[in-house]
Amino acid sequence: MATLLGVRIRNFKALENLELGQVQYASGAPLPKFACFIGPNGAGKSSLLDAFGFIADSLAEGVEAACDKPHRGGFDRLRTQGATGPISFELFFQDDDELRPIVYKFDVDIDDAGVPYVASESLRQRRRGETVGKPYHFLKLQHGQGKVWAGEYLEGTDNAQSAKTKLADITRLGLSTLGNLEEHPRIVKVRSYVEQWYLSYFVPEAARDQPPAGAQRWLDRRGANIANVLQYYQRTHPKHFSGIVKRLTTAIPGIKEIKTEVSKDKRLLLKFDEDGYRDPFYQQSMSDGTLKILAYGVLLEDPDPRPLVGIEEPENGLYIELIERLAANFVSHTARQDAPTQILVTTHSTYFVDALQPDQVWIMHKDQGRSKAIRVADIPKVKELAAEGIPLGAQWYSRHFDATSSSRPKAR
Repeated sequence: MATLLGVRIRNFKALENLELGQVQYASGAPLPKFACFIGPNGAGKSSLLDAFGFIADSLAEGVEAACDKPHRGGFDRLRTQGATGPISFELFFQDDDELRPIVYKFDVDIDDAGVPYVASESLRQRRRGETVGKPYHFLKLQHGQGKVWAGEYLEGTDNAQSAKTKLADITRLGLSTLGNLEEHPRIVKVRSYVEQWYLSYFVPEAARDQPPAGAQRWLDRRGANIANVLQYYQRTHPKHFSGIVKRLTTAIPGIKEIKTEVSKDKRLLLKFDEDGYRDPFYQQSMSDGTLKILAYGVLLEDPDPRPLVGIEEPENGLYIELIERLAANFVSHTARQDAPTQILVTTHSTYFVDALQPDQVWIMHKDQGRSKAIRVADIPKVKELAAEGIPLGAQWYSRHFDATSSSRPKAR
């Protein structure tokens, strides 16, 4: 499964010119399998995760719909204030050959009527067997028109395998349209990778809903269908369901078991058995922290996991010890040799950061209204202190990151 190596974002909210990880072809330090972004309120952490959400929404619904989501408010509110160019995203990711990463880029602009459209779009990769040299296009579009190379062919190898193409709707990505055609296997692969991203906007109140009964494969972004997903696990993957229960009962003292139950009016209930009580509790009575641990257990025990998961402030509602344990679980999950999932997290918690290493953490700050990100491993003396056993969260609280931010995190 593909792994994100780096991302370059231009003119998206306060992210006027943000580069993370490997943003030169096959050179530079790639993003790790687990990456955490810290910093004061308003530094751009939420905007960073929303950039990934925007890319996923653009693929699923088109760039006009992605811009006009209620929490985004349209192209004019999304484009960096004072900027005149398009909003641009460039993704570098590795698939089956580390010397031949694939680069996907698209630009979003507005026409004279103010409607957002895809101004340009491209996919690039080196020729098979090449370890040096520039990558070649196998998709290159301007205003919905251009060329696409079929099969394994690349620009410059066999023009007979190229075909002119014109998209009927330039508010839709070529990745979305051409990614349905089997003659373009690499485009299909990239589309499949992006559409499997999971950006969590977990709302405990939504998880307290009692939805209609019926197993569902995927957890939705808000977690409102968590009971349906657990019903699916219980029926289809009992081993993984047991793993979820074990994570929950280990983390939350007193909880002995969790089951799904269908009420007489066909609503789906989550039944929690707890020490000291004869009658069970249901999801509407459980704490925010318990429901969060349950949701993260669903993500980590997925038998067919998502390639990229983004989570904003997972520590909210959790006890101190659970925060550190959750961070350690994320790290250990992504550190496995066969781990297909890459996790991106934002946090304000020093306890969460205590469980991490310097090359897993970026601190974000504003410079004249524009968001910047610095890898903690690149801040002088931080790695030395970490090697001496001083956790990163303690260093952060003690202002060892003050070169990038004057704001102190939450009290320890």
